[in-house]
Amino acid sequence: MCSCAKMAWEMVGVYRLLSSIPLFVIIVNLQYEVSEGGANPQEIDQHLKLGTQLLSAGQLADALSHFHAAIEGDPDNYLTYFRRATVYLAMGKSRQALPDLSKVIHLKPDFTQARVQRANVYLKQGKLNDAEEDYMEVLRVNPSNEDAKTQLEFIEPIRETISQTDEMMTQGRWNEAIELLTAAIEKCVWDPSLREKRAQCYMEIGEHFKAINDIKPTTKMRPDNTEAYFRVSKMYYDVGELEDSLTEVRECLKLDPDHKSCFPHYKHAKKLNKLYESAQNFINEGRYQDAIVKLEAALRLEPEIWAYVLRSKSKICKSYRELKDVPHAIKNCGEVLEMDEHNIEALVDRAETYIMAEEFERAVEDYQKAHDIDNNLRHVAEGLERAKRLLKQSQKRDYYKILGVKRNARKREIEKAYRKLAAEWHPDNFRTEEEKKIAEKKFIEIAAAREVLADPEKREKFDNGEDPLDPEQQGGHNPWGNHGFNFNPFGGQGFNFKFHFN
Repeated sequence: MCSCAKMAWEMVGVYRLLSSIPLFVIIVNLQYEVSEGGANPQEIDQHLKLGTQLLSAGQLADALSHFHAAIEGDPDNYLTYFRRATVYLAMGKSRQALPDLSKVIHLKPDFTQARVQRANVYLKQGKLNDAEEDYMEVLRVNPSNEDAKTQLEFIEPIRETISQTDEMMTQGRWNEAIELLTAAIEKCVWDPSLREKRAQCYMEIGEHFKAINDIKPTTKMRPDNTEAYFRVSKMYYDVGELEDSLTEVRECLKLDPDHKSCFPHYKHAKKLNKLYESAQNFINEGRYQDAIVKLEAALRLEPEIWAYVLRSKSKICKSYRELKDVPHAIKNCGEVLEMDEHNIEALVDRAETYIMAEEFERAVEDYQKAHDIDNNLRHVAEGLERAKRLLKQSQKRDYYKILGVKRNARKREIEKAYRKLAAEWHPDNFRTEEEKKIAEKKFIEIAAAREVLADPEKREKFDNGEDPLDPEQQGGHNPWGNHGFNFNPFGGQGFNFKFHFN
């Protein structure tokens, strides 16, 4: 097979590859040309052959290296530049493709496919005048070129759309401007100015993440775009995405280590992130007081941005709850809920704190609010049921109140309170029959309280809203048996009382 025919056949695979790329369509029917006088024609021919095969196989980076070598060996072969431009476009590198397409047009002005392709790139970059000039030149040479005709028809409507969006933005008609800018971006996908305008509109209506998604691509659309990296970093920071903010600002510092905006922002964000990491490590270790110190430092460092104030206060609220510091926990959880009334975890933390304070009605209210916000959270549903049981229980018999101890009292405190009250209400201390009956009833309550609170398993049931000595809650079973309860609080001294649980 002759060299020309063989190369033409290999090009078929290239054109099939290009037809699958949605950004452009290239129709080429050319023969391979080798410039006379080029260095080592056989070596150049081998690079072209391998580059074309790799391009057909979709191995773009490898194909690119061979086309580089071929151009170095023969810098006047327009088709080699065109192939390299094709690879650049397939890789999404339009800026690198443009010089190659311009070189093709310089070497072979009548090569309309290259001019159409350059016009397509200009259009996608939003360079409407340059695109219009190329399309019109193609139509001058070939009036029947459908690609040039079709694309040229878009240019004037895009100009009008951009003009209208500028007017709308001046008038504060942000949503209408977004709609028009979106239509323009569909055609000018590589135009950073349109994305920057739409990002501004999104920011004005509070759609911060959509604004970020518009600005991020512009970091690649302009060379060394440090300002875009800083802007994205600052936008991430302002919505509380601290780690993403650090990632973007580091990209800025790679391009300019002393950037006047990126460097101080990086130092500030890094310090705040370190405080949060330290606080979380302390929380994981159960060192809640140390965590609070770090979180309060974070509040002093960043007292303005809503997301960080909320984050700091939320963790302080939880830490005080874990410390069982009721006043501080309720205060800080309340501040969180003033900022965000739908903050489920703050509602849960405050509800648990109310339970510690034996304010069960308030605990039920907070758990109910959390459940109304999201009824699919298991820990909220379980907490609500427990708070309701504790409220119901508090309206009946409260063993902690009977002994006069706090809910977090240790066993030693419980035993001490029990002995004191048992001695005080021992029926032998009373003379009349009426007094003895009252004392006997009180004595039974004291004994029952000690029975529950001194037993870890029974106490846990009671703390969860279940009375282990209530026959109804125990399926009708009397925990003191069917024959009454023989109980001597003084360990054999004094006398035995035979009490029947009612």
